Amino acid sequence: MSDALRPMTARPRLYEQVLDRLRAYVAESGLGPGDRLPPERELAQRLGVSRASVKQAIVVLEVQGLVEVRHGGGTYLVRGSLEAEPVEALMERRRRLPDVLEAREALETKLAELAAERRTPDDLAALRSALDHMAEEVRAGGHGIEGDRRFHAAVTAAAHSALLAEFMRSIAEQITESRNESLRQPGRPRRSLAQHRAILDAIDAQQPGKAAAAMRRHVRTVAKVRLLEWNPDPSDDQDAT
Repeated sequence: MSDALRPMTARPRLYEQVLDRLRAYVAESGLGPGDRLPPERELAQRLGVSRASVKQAIVVLEVQGLVEVRHGGGTYLVRGSLEAEPVEALMERRRRLPDVLEAREALETKLAELAAERRTPDDLAALRSALDHMAEEVRAGGHGIEGDRRFHAAVTAAAHSALLAEFMRSIAEQITESRNESLRQPGRPRRSLAQHRAILDAIDAQQPGKAAAAMRRHVRTVAKVRLLEWNPDPSDDQDAT
């Protein structure tokens, strides 16, 4: 049978081609952490594509934690390479993220409420230790990811609900993804740290309603991630001519 009519592969979208060019540019130029990429307008002109396609590529790199976009100040490398997960994997994470965040809000709001009712002195000590660990990470310029993980684990333990804890374990991998997506955003680690303190204060004071409300506010902040704002609309992938 002729091979001429074999299934065709889809042409990569322009922003995906821009990603490939940017990865090659960083590698060939020897750029490292803290170095700045050319402005979007210049990249669009040099690559012969629209600024929309360049912006889409930059958003992909940003949500992957590979670049930092400083409003009015340009785009800077976080690491010495732009190699990361394929765009297809990124889109799959984007697809499932809303369900994960919805589950987090339902479960963790109830866990915070129960923690305020049931916490022990040992639970409070674990919560404070996790908060201190996150504060140290943030002071050192990190994202506070391990401290965040410890804090939410301590809230779960303080609720003393085996069934809810099992539910949390069942989505642990997806929660880790949402944590990483959230805490990589500029300013988010310090804001999360402050929200954790509010949650702890309510649990310490044995105020279930306030603890639940504080946790709900926190998880809704976590839900505001760039990955969910990314919309790889094919209409954006038009050449600039």
